[in-house]
Amino acid sequence: MSETPTNTLQYRVDGPEDAPVLVLGPSLGTTFHMWDRQIPELIRDRRVVRFDLPGHGGAPAQPFTSVAELGDRLLATLDTLGIQRFGYAGCSLGGAVGLDLALRAPHRVASLALVATAPRFGTADEFRQRGVVVRTNGLEPMARTAPEQWFTPHFAANQPAIVDWAVQMVRTTDAACYVAACEALAVFDVRAALGSIGVPALVLVGSEDRVTGPAEARTLVAGIADAKLAVVPGASHLAPVEQPAAVTDLLLEHFAAISHDTSGTLAVPPPVPAPAPADPAPAPEAPEDGEETPAGRPDPYEKGLGLRREILGDAHVDRALADEDAADFQELVTRYAWGEVWAREGLDRRTRSVVTLTALVAGGHREALADHTRAALRNGLSPAEIREIVLHTAVYCGLPAAETALAVVGRVITEETTPPA
Repeated sequence: MSETPTNTLQYRVDGPEDAPVLVLGPSLGTTFHMWDRQIPELIRDRRVVRFDLPGHGGAPAQPFTSVAELGDRLLATLDTLGIQRFGYAGCSLGGAVGLDLALRAPHRVASLALVATAPRFGTADEFRQRGVVVRTNGLEPMARTAPEQWFTPHFAANQPAIVDWAVQMVRTTDAACYVAACEALAVFDVRAALGSIGVPALVLVGSEDRVTGPAEARTLVAGIADAKLAVVPGASHLAPVEQPAAVTDLLLEHFAAISHDTSGTLAVPPPVPAPAPADPAPAPEAPEDGEETPAGRPDPYEKGLGLRREILGDAHVDRALADEDAADFQELVTRYAWGEVWAREGLDRRTRSVVTLTALVAGGHREALADHTRAALRNGLSPAEIREIVLHTAVYCGLPAAETALAVVGRVITEETTPPA
């Protein structure tokens, strides 16, 4: 185990120093010990590096903002070990790191194994909702549901010690780092870039995986040019734990043909220059009705739409945009409220949520108050802080307005923060 600077990760190294390197990445909520049963066979002719996610397994609680940032920390860690080129196998979030590295640092990744991985994990709403639940309730709800997410019912019933070990991994994870990982997965989406991955890839999935199952695996195989699929019978999401021998054999077979140097100077391929346009760009159309368009300023609609979806959720935005009679109004809201005002850098999102909730209480806008209570939870406000805001508005907006608002806020908080049964 190593001391961990802020730009690196906690890690462990096993195997011969002069052997080709294989890096193993863990799933969200686990530690690098999820790979323990693969290690004896892998280190026969591999130098194996395992790492912990921030806040997992006793690692320093240094949250990351994106999968790419996690990948950068891993590369910095490998730099300290003198490792330049390596094979990589990752499970779930660890697999997302592998996809990111294969896209951004293909000169360092010799070969790739993606276990229980998807180019996009569920929906952004699902992961942001999970973050709200953890902020409010801690990690106990995630720990309680981990066995049914990670293992088949047969395995869970017959291996209580392993199930208890898995639950304890989740319970001992830092909640803020877990939430940060959820936020990173909410925006992770490399579906359009899969065709750019040029390293050989093994896509490995448990036949019973209900989190990232065979359908997601086939999407990866269809998108990556040099990819093959392996479905492990009788395994769910943590296939390396549930079916260790089968997973080990598949990894050994896949990485057997890969030989690579692990130290020394590494030639980084030069960036590919952008092609020159064949024809001059057409002049922008003149604005209608005398509307002025500042030169060089991008249309804020797309930025506003992305931000609106991120804060209010896809389901809410889809419902609003489906009303064809209100199309002009929805464009106005998206362009100016979200693309202009919410997108400004003068206030952070938490502060904007405080201001918005206060204004909606004062105006008596109950439906919008419900929507923005959900948004405030996603923007990091706790239920206690939201109730405190409503209490404060009672003084300045009136007791009846605050009483009505408290009922709306209480209902939404209950809906959003109650863990799944």
